[in-house]
Amino acid sequence: MKNQLENGTLKLFPTGRIDSNNAESVAKEIFDAAENAEFTQLIVDADGLEYVSSAGLRIFLRLKKAYPSLKVTNVSSDVYEIFDMTGFTDIMTIEKAYRKVSIDGCEVIGVGANGTVYRVDSDTIVKVYNNPDSFDDIARERNLAKKAFVLGINTAISYDIVKVGGSFGTMFEMLNAESLAKCVAEGQQNKEHYIDLYVDLLKKIHSTVTSDDDIPPIKDVALRWLKTATPVLDGQTAEKLTALVEAVPNSNNVLHGDYHLKNVMLQNGEAILIDMDTLCVGNPIFEFGSIFNAYVGFTALNPENAGKFLGITAEDSRLVWNKTLEKYFGTTDKEKLARFEDKAKTVGYLRLLHRAIRRSNGSDEYVQAIEFYKSELKRLVAGMDSLAL
Repeated sequence: MKNQLENGTLKLFPTGRIDSNNAESVAKEIFDAAENAEFTQLIVDADGLEYVSSAGLRIFLRLKKAYPSLKVTNVSSDVYEIFDMTGFTDIMTIEKAYRKVSIDGCEVIGVGANGTVYRVDSDTIVKVYNNPDSFDDIARERNLAKKAFVLGINTAISYDIVKVGGSFGTMFEMLNAESLAKCVAEGQQNKEHYIDLYVDLLKKIHSTVTSDDDIPPIKDVALRWLKTATPVLDGQTAEKLTALVEAVPNSNNVLHGDYHLKNVMLQNGEAILIDMDTLCVGNPIFEFGSIFNAYVGFTALNPENAGKFLGITAEDSRLVWNKTLEKYFGTTDKEKLARFEDKAKTVGYLRLLHRAIRRSNGSDEYVQAIEFYKSELKRLVAGMDSLAL
């Protein structure tokens, strides 16, 4: 039996069947390998294991008692069912093997901080996580998506975890669905219809209130942006901006956290939310800061970013933002809309300043961006009494 020792982890690779005919010899191989190696983690990679009888199960029980760190991975569905039915999944870590999915040639639907969403075929999409060790991220996002769904928000629910190259992904059934970004990019007469769907879903999200402690408050994140930004702002601006953010009332209104056209899919005429890892609660101004960035903030220094990020023109990007404000707040009053935009811009540029500082490598691009956001925040904060919507 093949084994591998690397970075304090011993991996064993049993193959075929383990039953009463060979259990004794298999046990000897396993324990000989374990006793002749120094390790802190023991993993049995069951990718080649086809069947385990009661005699084989007793080997795993002995291993667990001798080596509490034991983990069994890449278990086929049939073998996993044996472990599950006999209660072994309750007493040791046993992980199923994951179906492999290729994204070669697949359309990119959206790109976020934690991963990229691809269309696999007409029926399914997959979100591939940037972090190869992403089980905690996947579990968290699936949990948040289920909570949103139970709260009555139209959202896609993942039905499977898969392997995509060296990373993991989650699969969603999205039969013949298209992102609203693609609909707007290709639509001529129907752009306002798509924006209506987009805003209606946004209002539905924000009107949903929850006391679920698992959904984090966005205000805590905004205060971390402030902590990063304060050292580069002048004292007066930093002090007033801090007071403005801290004064925003705490709220249990649900926010998506990254709400833009690529994160809303159109399926059978219905708008459905995807990419739920940023789900949070708080005052909607924090959502509007993110929305402003998606359509205006990211394009302020480079108009081409609208096409790169959303796949739409800078003109359509501005149209979506303007119409979103009008339809959400129910007004075409230019002065009122300008005040709403300034509040969103303040939060948006605070977030972008935090991002630019964290990513800065001293290049002219980042120096210019930091100076621009500092200047804009100074101007905006000087005439602002409140951020809350």
